[in-house]
Amino acid sequence: MTSIAIDWSEWLSPVFLSLKVTFFSSLLVLLAGGFSAWCLSRRTFIGKTLLETAFLLPLALPPTVVGFMLLVLLGRKSWIGRGIEWLFQQPVVFTWGAAVIASFVVAFPLVYQTVKTGLSAIDREVFDAARSDGASEKQLLFHMTLPLLRNSLAAAYLLGFARGLGEFGATLMIAGNIPHRTQTLPTAIYIAVETGNTGMAWAWTITIVAISFAMMLAVHRFRD
Repeated sequence: MTSIAIDWSEWLSPVFLSLKVTFFSSLLVLLAGGFSAWCLSRRTFIGKTLLETAFLLPLALPPTVVGFMLLVLLGRKSWIGRGIEWLFQQPVVFTWGAAVIASFVVAFPLVYQTVKTGLSAIDREVFDAARSDGASEKQLLFHMTLPLLRNSLAAAYLLGFARGLGEFGATLMIAGNIPHRTQTLPTAIYIAVETGNTGMAWAWTITIVAISFAMMLAVHRFRD
């Protein structure tokens, strides 16, 4: 027997946690993805294609595979996991921080590729002319590159936010589904459907669809 009752206090927890996780992950991924795209756009070196392929790999891998790899990499049996546990006095696995990491990893390829496309559309002759007039690399970055990339950066952030908000498989593997601690909107919807709580499943589904729709609408605005 399914239930259509909605407990609004129960509804709030996954919504708030998802927004918190996605807020931090989207900011981090914008900084990392944007910086990586900017650095690689300026350099050619042996292994660049392999590095870029590794950056885009999460797009092709199933989210559960990404989650399993993160679980192995950050678990207590790895030196990285033990180092994080020593630093913060607790393991990162099965915390909301793990959900941030999962969202970061799956959103990184979209952000990187969006910023890279924006950089490739900039006429390099403009920069060469500015350099010949004595402009420093710092001036080029803050007075030319960033203003010209404004729309691409905004679109990259929104895409990263939407992708991180909808992350399920990797989050479930590394952060789990602990109510009020690591339960995000996608995992909450999954459990609600499994337990026959149709009302809560619909409430959370409508919420995430509305937020994602608004994000994608804004992406189109910045890309036009």
